[in-house]
Amino acid sequence: MEVIFEGGYEGKMLKEINIKNFAIVSDLTVDFQRGLNVITGETGAGKSIIVNAIELLVGGRASTDFVGAGAEEAHIVGIFDIDDRGILKEMDIPVDEYLIVRRVISRSGRSRVYLNDSPVTLNKLIDIFQSIVDIHGQHEHQGLLNTSAQRRILDEFGNLQELSDDVYQLFYRYKKLQEEIETIRARARDRAHRIDLLNFQIQEIDAAALNPEEKDELVEEHSILMNLSKLRELTEGSIHLLREGDRAVLDSLGEVSRNIEEISRYDSSSEEIKKLLKEAEALVEEAFYLLRDFREKYDIDPQRIDFVEKRLDLIERLERKYGEGIETILRYREEAAKELEELMGIEESLEGLEKEMKLVYEELNEKADMLSVKRKETAKIIEDRMKGLLRELAFQHPLFRVEIKDAELSSSGKDHVEFLFSANPGQPPRPLNRVASGGELSRVMLALKSIFTDVDMVPVVVFDEIDAGVGGKTADSVGRRIKDLSRGHQVICITHLPQIAARADHHINISKRTDKASTEVVVRTLDSKERIEELARMLSGSVTRASLKHAEELIKIKEQEVI
Repeated sequence: MEVIFEGGYEGKMLKEINIKNFAIVSDLTVDFQRGLNVITGETGAGKSIIVNAIELLVGGRASTDFVGAGAEEAHIVGIFDIDDRGILKEMDIPVDEYLIVRRVISRSGRSRVYLNDSPVTLNKLIDIFQSIVDIHGQHEHQGLLNTSAQRRILDEFGNLQELSDDVYQLFYRYKKLQEEIETIRARARDRAHRIDLLNFQIQEIDAAALNPEEKDELVEEHSILMNLSKLRELTEGSIHLLREGDRAVLDSLGEVSRNIEEISRYDSSSEEIKKLLKEAEALVEEAFYLLRDFREKYDIDPQRIDFVEKRLDLIERLERKYGEGIETILRYREEAAKELEELMGIEESLEGLEKEMKLVYEELNEKADMLSVKRKETAKIIEDRMKGLLRELAFQHPLFRVEIKDAELSSSGKDHVEFLFSANPGQPPRPLNRVASGGELSRVMLALKSIFTDVDMVPVVVFDEIDAGVGGKTADSVGRRIKDLSRGHQVICITHLPQIAARADHHINISKRTDKASTEVVVRTLDSKERIEELARMLSGSVTRASLKHAEELIKIKEQEVI
């Protein structure tokens, strides 16, 4: 039967894992495909090493016990194909065709993590992979054990995301208004003093009647006033030299010009000299008149210096208070005026914000109540579906409850959501992370994944020990549910059950080769013939003509199965 893969996880999968010097593995590479990847092998062959390695790749705890004998470091490398590379860009991780994760564990206890050869922290690794890989068994990396994840998937299953998003947005709008109001109230407590101070500062700056160019002009004028006597003396001397002395420059230039005029009567080549002298006379005469204006400019009231110095002192004092430069002082004045206006209207502003906060809170409460009601309705649907599924998966008297308790209003509403489970009558249901048996928990998770398959966006699911304590019809139900799950997820499953293995899209066998000196783990991807032989071994413990026929029939039945 051709299997149609759904759920949009193509491009979101674990393609390959390479393990070196890890436990009893010296060097091992395992390839994975889309759909259902089954790993089989005899007990003790090293199958769980694969799951342990995947666990480390997605953020599991490292131990020096993982380092193989005679080696200083264990290396695990995983190649993932993920289509959403936005989180890598956000974390400044090089973006490539694949996401390559490398975990190095040293015998000294040090653990290093690399993403596309860029070193990252373990927390970053966990942040990235918590939405990519779920591992179910005797492991910690299980997203649905987290109550926040349970609440989120409950909302997704009940199509409550829009209402949940509304609550989220309203809550943060409410918190923002609270902060704004508290800020205004804090300012209001010092309002009177602040208003007096701002009024004084504005009046002080206004009284100074500053203009931006004034300081430079005053500094220059002060320099002139401090050297006034010398400037007058130099100006008078220059005027005298140009026109009023016995050998005044203008008189001398006039005499030279007359001489050149006479020369030009006999030698026309002197015309250029005559022209230059006339220009010189004009320029010198212009300089003379400018100097005469300067003489009048320096005829200043001696008391002017007192005014300039006082003005400069005032500007310097204002600069010490409000910042260097007249433009800075004037800018401070504008900001002070704006703050004063806000303070004068603070009561009106506070009243408006309080009214808005009240309306937002009322809407938040209303929508949080609606969300709570709908969550409880959705919880009943999940509980009813889980009851039937859990019985199908070998729980005789299962009790699954979606507990919704009142909680303090937050961005997620006013509910604390937690999934509870009990496998035995008379025992109260407990949180999923307190379910003792790894096999039991795996089957509970399979049931949850089966219900949430359309809304659970974690693309890679790993099952270890899911077949613990089951057989017969239950084993077939487990296999059918896992196969169904693999239509929308990449599933990697370690199993002893032929009912699961017969449904594989990709069958991997793990075996152990030993001699007196060493032990070697061997991995093989089985072809059609090898797969039948492996199923025959799983069915009867040995490969016989009868078990081979049984295996062929089992595969044929599962291939014809309508999912």
